[in-house]
Amino acid sequence: MKLITFTREGISTIGAIVNEEVVDLHIAYRTLLQQEGKIRAQEIADAFVPADMTGFLQGGKETIELAKKAVDFALTNKQVGDIKLVHALNTVKVGAPVPKPGKIFAVGHNYKEHILEMGRQLPSHPVLFAKFGNTVIGPEDDIPFYPVSDQLDYEAEFAFVIGKRAKNVSEEDALDYVAGYAVANDVTYRDIQRRTLQWLQGKTVDGSLPMGPWLITADEIADPQTLEMVLTVNGEERQRTNTANQVFSVKHLVAFLSNLATLEPGDIVITGTPGGVIQAMEPQVWLKDGDVVRVEIDQVGVLENTVRTVKGE
Repeated sequence: MKLITFTREGISTIGAIVNEEVVDLHIAYRTLLQQEGKIRAQEIADAFVPADMTGFLQGGKETIELAKKAVDFALTNKQVGDIKLVHALNTVKVGAPVPKPGKIFAVGHNYKEHILEMGRQLPSHPVLFAKFGNTVIGPEDDIPFYPVSDQLDYEAEFAFVIGKRAKNVSEEDALDYVAGYAVANDVTYRDIQRRTLQWLQGKTVDGSLPMGPWLITADEIADPQTLEMVLTVNGEERQRTNTANQVFSVKHLVAFLSNLATLEPGDIVITGTPGGVIQAMEPQVWLKDGDVVRVEIDQVGVLENTVRTVKGE
């Protein structure tokens, strides 16, 4: 399934995209229960197919299966009375699939070609830093460019989202803990990043992690280490790689991270960027107002955002 968080008439909830339509999963499941004569339909729906993505992911595979039943019901019963179960995609605003993640782990130096262009050696352990919830924006949002810097850079990223609590997980079992995958862009203020040995300050500016266009469930991706990824700016190709080129695979990262911290449903991991960042170019032509940054990952989706200068803040 292609899971999204969407807003319609001021209300945000979770949905599934089918062709050019959006199934409201929570409402569809509640209505299905009502049609089956369940007396506590609202309470059951709140518990098993909740309206927020983190709560939904906490339900694990059981909730995913119930959501699939809700989709089937909704596609044959698009409206029940005054209640719409299905909306045209162009009538809703699609946000980041996980708008309020508990933790965001980011991996640096994870593609061989990027490591080489930066003049570094392959790491023996994953290089980690963090981003925070304030950075997350969706596929229909602009990338805000704040006047704290004039060196705005892109980083195409393959992201995965944790689907169940993970602690001391083995690589053999690691993919069982992944709920799904998304496209991300680790937007970076390079001069701020380089002011100190720690990268955090250049990575955590508001709106610097576009994600989307959806969370594609893990059952749709047979092997996360076989995916082609390309980034363009205004149609010009800047980055291209395959996730097979990662130094540390998704399996390795789940196992490694779960041995450091308990991973929870809704936690996000962005797995690194390939070669072709502006910082390594000559000359360095930084992103500017109006630039359109597009990231496409095979079998996952396309994330496209426009850079917009923020004035007066």
